[in-house]
Amino acid sequence: MCIRDRYARHPDFQPRGADLLYDLAVTPWEAVLGTTVKVPTLEGSVSLRVPPGTPSGLTMRARSRGLVTISGERGDLLVSVTIKVPESVNEAERELWEKLAETSSFNPRGD
Repeated sequence: MCIRDRYARHPDFQPRGADLLYDLAVTPWEAVLGTTVKVPTLEGSVSLRVPPGTPSGLTMRARSRGLVTISGERGDLLVSVTIKVPESVNEAERELWEKLAETSSFNPRGD
């Protein structure tokens, strides 16, 4: 007889060893200007500072917020930032984005 354990997926986290992975969606202006957000943990939420100029894909670490190992040590919560853009904008928002496009010297492609 073989016994197999199966664990249900957690709605917020993915385990990687004792560490937990969490995907954090931020707005473009939050990534550019920086912000502080509440991030869930297994014991409740913590405040996490997203620094100005945060790129999509950056992983931040909340130490000792992961799973407890057999030896009693604690893993970390690894928070991966994804910049989300609105699927649609109203006229006022469109005008602001167009003004930003006209005045910004930023070019991610370097051409």
